[in-house]
Amino acid sequence: MLEIKNLHARVADEGTEILRGVDLTVNDGEIAAIMGPNGSGKSTLSYILAGREDYEVTEGDILYNGESILEMEPDERAASGLFLAFQYPLEIPGVATMTFLKTALNAQRKARDEDELTTPEFMRRVKAAAGDLKINPEMLKRPLNVGFSGGEKKRAEILQMALLEPKLCVMDETDSGLDIDALKIVADGVNALRSPERSFLVITHYQRLLDYIVPDTVHVLSNGRIVKTGDKDLALQLEREGYSQIIEEAA
Repeated sequence: MLEIKNLHARVADEGTEILRGVDLTVNDGEIAAIMGPNGSGKSTLSYILAGREDYEVTEGDILYNGESILEMEPDERAASGLFLAFQYPLEIPGVATMTFLKTALNAQRKARDEDELTTPEFMRRVKAAAGDLKINPEMLKRPLNVGFSGGEKKRAEILQMALLEPKLCVMDETDSGLDIDALKIVADGVNALRSPERSFLVITHYQRLLDYIVPDTVHVLSNGRIVKTGDKDLALQLEREGYSQIIEEAA
């Protein structure tokens, strides 16, 4: 599904190197978690996967289903099945949530040479997915993310994920700002999307998210490199002991 090879990247305007040789493989159907201290490069990695322009890859490659995506535009990556859930979803005044969802869904269907959904079919899909995520229908009548609580913003992103049905879901600290009830709802939404054909890259500071979205593998990112890989027990070890010892061992 995803293979990252010796990835080096920097902030384009500043030249500050953030990633210093990331190697990572995520297989079909796998949930891989990335954990690490602040400033280790976790969010940078998610932005580069999505194609954010203010980061520059200086070395290495990113293969998605065997093909390099480095020259692909963000919309092309999205149409190919790559989805990024942001740590802080943007508010977009003036853009109705339902209009945004329908436009995004039909744009991807068009890119895949599929027929656009009719309004009744689109409404049926949204109603079903929103119900599963306990989203108040009134929320969908507002401009996108405007006035949403932190939990509502994250639920709205999981709703987008459910509708778009991506193959690779990159989740950048989705648990940030969530209370325990919202965390469980978001995790249930993610778990409902698990399948042998869909992979997840879950980026988080804290082990608590991984109580609800149980990973197959856990990778520790420090100073722009993966310094340790293990199973779900590694996340529990980090919760007990912190990052210091693992980082020192890798130095």
